[in-house]
Amino acid sequence: LVDLPGYGFANAPEKARKMWALFTREYLLERENLLSVMLLIDSTIPPQKLDLECLDFLGENDIPVTIVFTKVDKRRKAKAGKRAKPEENVENFCREVSEFWEEMPPMIFTSAKTG
Repeated sequence: LVDLPGYGFANAPEKARKMWALFTREYLLERENLLSVMLLIDSTIPPQKLDLECLDFLGENDIPVTIVFTKVDKRRKAKAGKRAKPEENVENFCREVSEFWEEMPPMIFTSAKTG
């Protein structure tokens, strides 16, 4: 199990983030014994461009991936006072992914409370 640095939110200089991105790309493409990638997606926020691009990269390179939606039972306060609905974010993510994937990768849903 490897947690790759700099993916998603990283409070680091642009140069460091670019180096991490290059390292991650090379790691994923050259790691012969890589069985699968577990791509963690925060279900409390709308689909993120970076996550969609990463999933597209994995698919284009035939790298096995499982999507892990985190915090499916948690609601964040939205700007207008409404609470964001994780199920809507998951549905929107899947809709966007289905545009470039014939079949959805396996998915796992995790709880912010119980794991």
